[in-house]
Amino acid sequence: MNAVSVSEDKPKESRFTLAGAAAVILGATLIFGNIYLLNRTSRLETQIRELRGAVRTELANLQHDTIATTSENSKALAGLRQLLDETGSRNQQAASQATLLARRYSEQLAKKLERQEKQVSEQHQQLVAQLGEITQTTSQTDQKVSGIATEVTGVKSDVAETKSALDKTFGDLRSVRGDLGIQSGLIATNARELAALKALGERTYFEFQLPKTKSPQRIGDVAVQLKKSDTKRNRYTIELITNDKRVEKKDRTINEPVQFYMAKARLPYEIVVNEVQRDRIIGYLAAPKVRDVR
Repeated sequence: MNAVSVSEDKPKESRFTLAGAAAVILGATLIFGNIYLLNRTSRLETQIRELRGAVRTELANLQHDTIATTSENSKALAGLRQLLDETGSRNQQAASQATLLARRYSEQLAKKLERQEKQVSEQHQQLVAQLGEITQTTSQTDQKVSGIATEVTGVKSDVAETKSALDKTFGDLRSVRGDLGIQSGLIATNARELAALKALGERTYFEFQLPKTKSPQRIGDVAVQLKKSDTKRNRYTIELITNDKRVEKKDRTINEPVQFYMAKARLPYEIVVNEVQRDRIIGYLAAPKVRDVR
């Protein structure tokens, strides 16, 4: 009987043990669930606080930017109004100044016209007076014209005499053969004949008085140096520098054409000495006017 009782109590203890374990597991699950929910809730609250803070910061920045923009716009609007006021004031000043300048110009123009009218009136009076003087002078001029006609007749007579003397001078001029064996043009033996040659204009003439020096002297475009002068025999010796060469003309006599060529010249140059003095010769250089153009 006792054995049967013992076998019946064991199943009851087993059932109590499973139920307790299930209760423990359920309680633990509830505890962990609550902990998870609390943790999740805390995180959400933290995120919400951060989001609210960010929103507040953004709103504050937006409000600050809005205030700054509004202030800048207000300043720009105030500046624009001031500029418009200044422009209007300047336009009024410019209009007033233009009116003043126009009035001054008008007054100056009126004064200028008045002066011109006065000058024209004075000039008219002067012309009237001069016309009277011209009328009076005309009669005097008529008398002078007859006197001038008489003088012209005398001048014509003088011209005829001068022409006759010039013709005689041309007749006295002679042409001789130069030291190069080339027939020379007309040569002059004195100042009167040289003046006649210049009047003909066939050559260019350079008069000279060449002293004896240590270096050549310029006559026209020729360099000449007097080496020797013999007053008793009327002879002289000169040295020419032509075309970068030195050429000596020795023992030449007076009124003899000393001939030489220069670059680009078809005709020879001629030196004619009319007078030989001690350490000095007097004469002229005749240069051709026509040269070759190369």
